[in-house]
Amino acid sequence: MGHLSRREMLQASAAGVAGVAATALPGSVSLASAPSQDNVTLRYQVAWPSDYEAVLAAYSEARPNVTLEIISVTGTDHQEVATKILASLAAGTPIDIGFACTEATQLYAGEGLAAPLKDRLLDNADDFKEYFADISPVLSETMLFEGEYYQLMVDWNAANMFLNVNLLNEAGLEVPEETWTLEDFVGYARAMTGLGEAGDSFGFAWPNRLWGGWMPWIFVNETNILTEERAPGGEWFWDTFYADDPKAEGRGGGYRWPEPQANNPAVVEALEFVVSMTAEGVAPTAELGFSENMAGFFTNNKIGMYPAGGFFTGFLLENGMEMGDFDVQYWPKWASQRHQLGVCGPWLFNGGANEDLAWDFANFSKQREVMELLAFFSGTTRTTPIRRSMNNAERFANTGPANWHVFYGTADERPDTGPIPAPVFSVELSNIFTRYTSLAVSQERSPQEALDGMQAELEDLYARNA
Repeated sequence: MGHLSRREMLQASAAGVAGVAATALPGSVSLASAPSQDNVTLRYQVAWPSDYEAVLAAYSEARPNVTLEIISVTGTDHQEVATKILASLAAGTPIDIGFACTEATQLYAGEGLAAPLKDRLLDNADDFKEYFADISPVLSETMLFEGEYYQLMVDWNAANMFLNVNLLNEAGLEVPEETWTLEDFVGYARAMTGLGEAGDSFGFAWPNRLWGGWMPWIFVNETNILTEERAPGGEWFWDTFYADDPKAEGRGGGYRWPEPQANNPAVVEALEFVVSMTAEGVAPTAELGFSENMAGFFTNNKIGMYPAGGFFTGFLLENGMEMGDFDVQYWPKWASQRHQLGVCGPWLFNGGANEDLAWDFANFSKQREVMELLAFFSGTTRTTPIRRSMNNAERFANTGPANWHVFYGTADERPDTGPIPAPVFSVELSNIFTRYTSLAVSQERSPQEALDGMQAELEDLYARNA
């Protein structure tokens, strides 16, 4: 038997798993008119099953023949989740619907695991025009890969700057203006360091991860660790769903990441800056992990500023903060004020026995009324809704922050906002990125040395994947 690529192995494993074939369903979410079917089990991979209970109940009422089995896969970041899912698929454990964010979108698409959705979208264009009209083209563009479209979006987050209002008040400061600068940030960080009864607060903290670590400083220094370009194609998508939106002009068939440039001078300057904050004592040593781990420190007034999106609001409230104790602002300007983001949503397993039913469920789930049933959008909002209409004063009236408009404004008002670099081999990229970041922050290597090492490994990674 010849050598099988990872893509071939995964597809063969999935194809070999017995399943019940679903009768093709209409693309419309008018589920009451669906034809009768045999009982079918639909397997959906998500992180926290409890978030989906109300949605599953609503779908089961409309599709009583469908049993929705939730497969819970969690990790410290989206790359770890993707690693677990790939291992599970390789072992022959199937899923019908996955849930991924930008970190893994191109991975699943590039490996042939995610089903392309172009034909389905065009067949149901009239229905989907309402959906995309409610979503910034900045966000929709991240779901395109080489001219095809791969995921229906549910939520997203940009790396904005959360501010501890309690420490701001103690330092005699106010929430900065949208136009604040790097120099302003440094002054804020120093002023909020060493406060409190124990004098042990840090003005700024950040996690060591690809999204929201020190990547925002790379973006506002007008650079990236990979070169960036737009793939050709995608006209079918933009002409159909964004024909009258000027913010869609100039967009193409998705992002490409042609080559690494991790040790270019602007990236080195950004790493030198964040390392200097740790050396000065303004920031603690960055640790691997998700932002939820830092919410307790922020709540206890040990951190003055932190990179996060709308999801952090929920974490802070659940850890004991109250409305008014925190706020949010755009990232400070350096060479530019460009922001980075990640977008999340379901993808369909390509060629799976239940692909048509999986599409039916994803299509059902895209409705605003259904999205509002998700636990992370009801009560305390724990992530940023993908729909513009769901980001309103009513949603944040009881939780804050006061500057809640910043969340969706990062896409709607700042069309240069773009995704974190996440090519098909994003898992390997992330591991290299976080490892060399640790070496620099711990001062085992200088920023230049660390990034020279990162560049060498990334060049090898690209060569292996050419």
